[in-house]
Amino acid sequence: MDRLGFIRQFARAPIRTGAVAPSSSRLAQAMTDAARLDEAGTVLELGPGTGIVTEKILEELPNGARFLALEINPEFAAATRRRCPAARVEVDDAANARQHLEAMGVEHCDAVLSGLPWAAFSATRQDELLHAIHDVLRPGGRFVTFAYLQGLVLPPARRFERSLRRNFGTVRTTPIIWRNLPPAFAYVASR
Repeated sequence: MDRLGFIRQFARAPIRTGAVAPSSSRLAQAMTDAARLDEAGTVLELGPGTGIVTEKILEELPNGARFLALEINPEFAAATRRRCPAARVEVDDAANARQHLEAMGVEHCDAVLSGLPWAAFSATRQDELLHAIHDVLRPGGRFVTFAYLQGLVLPPARRFERSLRRNFGTVRTTPIIWRNLPPAFAYVASR
Protein backbone atom coordinates (compact mmCIF):
# COMPACT_ATOMS: atom_id res chain seq x y z
CA MET A 1 0.00 0.00 0.00
CA ASP A 2 1.42 3.38 -0.99
CA ARG A 3 1.32 6.57 1.13
CA LEU A 4 -1.80 7.82 -0.64
CA GLY A 5 -3.61 4.57 0.19
CA PHE A 6 -2.51 4.92 3.80
CA ILE A 7 -3.82 8.50 3.94
CA ARG A 8 -7.14 7.31 2.49
CA GLN A 9 -7.42 4.73 5.28
CA PHE A 10 -6.72 7.48 7.82
CA ALA A 11 -9.38 9.73 6.26
CA ARG A 12 -11.96 6.90 6.37
CA ALA A 13 -11.24 5.83 9.94
CA PRO A 14 -8.79 8.09 11.77
CA ILE A 15 -9.23 6.44 15.17
CA ARG A 16 -8.77 2.91 13.82
CA THR A 17 -5.83 3.97 11.65
CA GLY A 18 -4.20 6.33 14.17
CA ALA A 19 -1.54 7.79 11.85
CA VAL A 20 -1.24 9.71 8.61
CA ALA A 21 1.84 7.76 7.48
CA PRO A 22 3.27 4.28 8.01
CA SER A 23 6.03 3.77 10.58
CA SER A 24 9.59 4.30 9.39
CA SER A 25 12.14 1.52 9.10
CA ARG A 26 14.11 3.26 11.88
CA LEU A 27 11.14 3.02 14.27
CA ALA A 28 10.65 -0.62 13.26
CA GLN A 29 14.31 -1.32 14.05
CA ALA A 30 14.10 0.40 17.44
CA MET A 31 11.04 -1.66 18.32
CA THR A 32 12.50 -5.00 17.27
CA ASP A 33 15.80 -4.26 19.02
CA ALA A 34 13.92 -3.47 22.24
CA ALA A 35 11.86 -6.67 21.99
CA ARG A 36 14.97 -8.91 21.93
CA LEU A 37 13.51 -11.09 19.21
CA ASP A 38 16.62 -13.25 19.01
CA GLU A 39 15.42 -14.86 22.28
CA ALA A 40 11.76 -15.27 21.24
CA GLY A 41 9.89 -18.49 20.52
CA THR A 42 6.50 -16.83 19.88
CA VAL A 43 5.86 -13.23 18.87
CA LEU A 44 2.52 -11.44 18.55
CA GLU A 45 2.10 -8.20 16.63
CA LEU A 46 -0.99 -6.07 17.17
CA GLY A 47 -1.96 -3.54 14.53
CA PRO A 48 0.73 -4.22 11.91
CA GLY A 49 -0.72 -1.65 9.51
CA THR A 50 1.08 -2.08 6.19
CA GLY A 51 3.68 -4.51 7.57
CA ILE A 52 6.79 -2.38 7.97
CA VAL A 53 7.39 -3.62 11.53
CA THR A 54 6.20 -7.11 10.53
CA GLU A 55 8.91 -7.31 7.88
CA LYS A 56 11.57 -6.38 10.44
CA ILE A 57 10.19 -8.88 12.99
CA LEU A 58 10.34 -11.72 10.46
CA GLU A 59 13.93 -10.81 9.54
CA GLU A 60 14.99 -11.05 13.18
CA LEU A 61 13.03 -14.05 14.44
CA PRO A 62 15.09 -17.17 15.11
CA ASN A 63 14.41 -20.26 12.99
CA GLY A 64 11.41 -22.17 14.29
CA ALA A 65 9.89 -19.18 16.11
CA ARG A 66 6.16 -18.61 15.68
CA PHE A 67 4.59 -15.34 14.60
CA LEU A 68 1.03 -14.01 14.52
CA ALA A 69 -0.28 -10.56 13.60
CA LEU A 70 -3.78 -9.26 14.33
CA GLU A 71 -5.01 -6.34 12.22
CA ILE A 72 -8.57 -5.01 12.46
CA ASN A 73 -8.47 -3.25 9.07
CA PRO A 74 -8.85 -5.78 6.21
CA GLU A 75 -7.04 -3.51 3.72
CA PHE A 76 -4.04 -3.15 6.02
CA ALA A 77 -4.06 -6.91 6.69
CA ALA A 78 -3.96 -7.52 2.93
CA ALA A 79 -1.10 -5.02 2.56
CA THR A 80 0.86 -6.80 5.30
CA ARG A 81 0.27 -10.18 3.64
CA ARG A 82 1.54 -8.81 0.31
CA ARG A 83 4.65 -7.35 1.96
CA CYS A 84 5.24 -10.46 4.12
CA PRO A 85 3.70 -13.53 2.45
CA ALA A 86 5.18 -15.87 5.08
CA ALA A 87 3.44 -14.03 7.94
CA ARG A 88 0.30 -15.31 9.59
CA VAL A 89 -1.98 -12.25 9.60
CA GLU A 90 -5.53 -12.51 10.93
CA VAL A 91 -8.23 -9.86 10.61
CA ASP A 92 -9.52 -9.40 14.13
CA ASP A 93 -9.54 -7.17 17.17
CA ALA A 94 -6.38 -7.21 19.30
CA ALA A 95 -8.53 -7.97 22.36
CA ASN A 96 -9.06 -11.46 20.90
CA ALA A 97 -5.36 -12.37 20.98
CA ARG A 98 -5.85 -15.21 23.49
CA GLN A 99 -8.23 -17.09 21.13
CA HIS A 100 -5.80 -16.89 18.22
CA LEU A 101 -2.80 -18.02 20.25
CA GLU A 102 -4.77 -20.96 21.67
CA ALA A 103 -5.74 -21.96 18.12
CA MET A 104 -1.98 -22.13 17.42
CA GLY A 105 -1.45 -24.25 20.53
CA VAL A 106 0.32 -21.41 22.35
CA GLU A 107 -0.45 -20.27 25.88
CA HIS A 108 1.95 -17.32 26.16
CA CYS A 109 4.19 -15.37 23.86
CA ASP A 110 7.64 -13.98 24.53
CA ALA A 111 7.07 -10.60 22.94
CA VAL A 112 4.15 -8.44 21.88
CA LEU A 113 4.83 -5.56 19.51
CA SER A 114 2.08 -3.06 18.88
CA GLY A 115 1.25 -0.35 16.39
CA LEU A 116 -2.12 0.35 17.99
CA PRO A 117 -3.15 4.04 18.28
CA TRP A 118 -3.26 4.17 22.09
CA ALA A 119 -3.88 7.93 22.35
CA ALA A 120 -7.02 7.55 20.20
CA PHE A 121 -8.60 5.03 22.60
CA SER A 122 -10.85 5.63 25.58
CA ALA A 123 -9.63 4.65 29.05
CA THR A 124 -11.87 1.57 28.94
CA ARG A 125 -10.46 0.46 25.58
CA GLN A 126 -6.86 1.06 26.69
CA ASP A 127 -7.45 -1.06 29.80
CA GLU A 128 -9.19 -3.82 27.81
CA LEU A 129 -6.26 -4.09 25.40
CA LEU A 130 -3.56 -3.87 28.07
CA HIS A 131 -5.33 -6.64 29.99
CA ALA A 132 -5.40 -8.81 26.84
CA ILE A 133 -1.68 -8.18 26.28
CA HIS A 134 -0.78 -8.91 29.90
CA ASP A 135 -2.83 -12.12 29.68
CA VAL A 136 -0.90 -13.53 26.71
CA LEU A 137 2.60 -12.34 27.62
CA ARG A 138 4.75 -14.79 29.56
CA PRO A 139 6.34 -13.66 32.83
CA GLY A 140 9.49 -11.79 31.85
CA GLY A 141 8.14 -11.18 28.34
CA ARG A 142 8.36 -7.81 26.64
CA PHE A 143 5.64 -5.53 25.36
CA VAL A 144 6.86 -2.89 22.90
CA THR A 145 4.63 -0.16 21.49
CA PHE A 146 5.28 3.29 20.13
CA ALA A 147 3.91 6.78 20.72
CA TYR A 148 4.23 10.01 18.82
CA LEU A 149 6.23 12.73 20.50
CA GLN A 150 3.64 15.47 19.96
CA GLY A 151 0.95 13.22 21.48
CA LEU A 152 2.56 13.22 24.91
CA VAL A 153 0.70 16.40 25.85
CA LEU A 154 -2.69 14.80 25.17
CA PRO A 155 -4.61 13.46 28.18
CA PRO A 156 -5.26 10.00 26.56
CA ALA A 157 -1.51 9.56 25.93
CA ARG A 158 -0.65 10.51 29.51
CA ARG A 159 -3.39 8.19 30.77
CA PHE A 160 -1.96 5.36 28.65
CA GLU A 161 1.52 5.85 30.08
CA ARG A 162 0.16 5.77 33.65
CA SER A 163 -1.82 2.62 32.89
CA LEU A 164 1.20 1.00 31.27
CA ARG A 165 3.27 1.70 34.38
CA ARG A 166 0.52 0.29 36.63
CA ASN A 167 0.20 -2.92 34.60
CA PHE A 168 3.84 -3.81 33.99
CA GLY A 169 6.78 -4.31 36.33
CA THR A 170 9.24 -2.20 34.37
CA VAL A 171 8.64 0.43 31.70
CA ARG A 172 11.33 2.36 29.84
CA THR A 173 11.47 4.35 26.63
CA THR A 174 13.77 4.24 23.64
CA PRO A 175 15.46 7.35 22.28
CA ILE A 176 13.25 9.49 20.05
CA ILE A 177 13.21 8.46 16.39
CA TRP A 178 13.34 11.87 14.74
CA ARG A 179 13.26 10.38 11.23
CA ASN A 180 9.71 9.09 11.61
CA LEU A 181 6.60 11.00 10.52
CA PRO A 182 5.77 12.27 13.10
CA PRO A 183 8.75 11.72 15.44
CA ALA A 184 8.14 8.79 17.77
CA PHE A 185 9.66 6.64 20.51
CA ALA A 186 8.86 3.21 21.85
CA TYR A 187 7.74 2.12 25.29
CA VAL A 188 9.37 -1.13 26.41
CA ALA A 189 7.45 -2.85 29.20
CA SER A 190 8.31 -6.12 30.92
CA ARG A 191 5.85 -8.36 32.68
